[in-house]
Amino acid sequence: MKHNLQLKLSQHLALTPQLQQSIRLLQLSTLELNQELEQILQENPLLEREGESEEETHAPQPSASESPTETTTESQPESSPDDRQTSLDEMDWNDYSARGGDDEDDSGPQMAAASTTLREHLTSQISLVPLTRRDQALVTMLIDALDEDGYLEQSLEEISASLAPELEIEFEELEIALRHLQNLDPTGVGARNLSECLMLQLKALPETTESRDIAMKIVGEHLSLLAARDIGKLKKALHIDDAELRAARQLILNLNPKPGANYGAGDIHYVVPDVYIRKIKGFWLASLNPDAMPKLRINRVYADILSRHRESGGQLSTQLQEAKWLIKNVQQRFDTILRVSQAIVDRQRNFFEHGEVAMRPLVLREIADAVGLHESTISRVTTQKYMMTPRGLYELKYFFGSHVATETGGACSSTAIRALIKQLVGAENLKKPLSDGQIAEVLGQQGIVVARRTVAKYRESLQIPPANLRKSL
Repeated sequence: MKHNLQLKLSQHLALTPQLQQSIRLLQLSTLELNQELEQILQENPLLEREGESEEETHAPQPSASESPTETTTESQPESSPDDRQTSLDEMDWNDYSARGGDDEDDSGPQMAAASTTLREHLTSQISLVPLTRRDQALVTMLIDALDEDGYLEQSLEEISASLAPELEIEFEELEIALRHLQNLDPTGVGARNLSECLMLQLKALPETTESRDIAMKIVGEHLSLLAARDIGKLKKALHIDDAELRAARQLILNLNPKPGANYGAGDIHYVVPDVYIRKIKGFWLASLNPDAMPKLRINRVYADILSRHRESGGQLSTQLQEAKWLIKNVQQRFDTILRVSQAIVDRQRNFFEHGEVAMRPLVLREIADAVGLHESTISRVTTQKYMMTPRGLYELKYFFGSHVATETGGACSSTAIRALIKQLVGAENLKKPLSDGQIAEVLGQQGIVVARRTVAKYRESLQIPPANLRKSL
């Protein structure tokens, strides 16, 4: 084979370091962006925040008073139900958690949650109980086996089998230790299931409490019937009337199904609105949140040194160029967020005027065409970016959704359909709640063609129980 040299011209796409940085900054949330900038500020002396004093400029390390979360606002973490919560949700525990009791009762556990964990709260009580060191150690071991809600997930048999034989711990000792644990505050801690948790709380009530005995029978033997709202079987099994059943059910709803959930700080989630939405002279306009925008500039001291010694400033020259890129990319990031936000507001103005029921269908392609960007860029811009509106704080992705056809040939947003379902359920007769089929018929009368299974899917996404579980006793 004969070897020879040939020249060949070709084109290919290459991501420059500047473009890579721009893409990375675009997909970061505001908090992540501040953390990234703090790291870069420590590594690049040519870059500084506006407003820093001369002493801060020359300091080798940034001031400890600078905090990337100073301007953040705390949002409530979204809660996700666990496996045990299935029966709890069926029993209207969501309504219970919304009521909760009076404000004075709620303030105590919430303050405790910010200062101590469940384990610390329980171990502090154990030190005050007159127990032997061996018993205290066994109770502490059981405390360590509790989950975040205060339940003992492992059975005593499993715990006993996992202990080293040389410890010579009898099974009866574990049972005694569990009883000591279940006598601690909060009442219901150390239970092995929901029934036992509620039973412990009922037993702690005075014997003269109205409907206490009936409630104990329901919790101990017929909890599944109560969850399924099988009123007929419950009354037949307990030989009671509607009034007695209603009183016992209300007593059970006043109990705490998660006694340990009020303790422990848990993960704190911060949300910084990137954009504010305001109505000005009849128009909905988006504006950037100045507190969320990092104000960066070139350090003049190092820049002057570099201008006087260009020949020997190889590394400084590179850092100067990187600083300029970063300032430009940060500004471009917020400009893109503003353009995309305004495009969303222009298409969802009915939402800001009338609420969720007026939400229109919207896809990434529509916004991408409007602002002249790629769909992948729109996806990055709308992820973990938030806008503060008169109706609340929303992630930009919230305004996108699929559509359902209408009889007139148009389309209705899935978000609007969820809002309609929520309204219909909220206004229904609790004695005869609407089934998924009936809800589909009502929507059909309004011109929205939607199948029963679609209604069921949207209802479940709203965490609304089915009709048989919404029926009032």
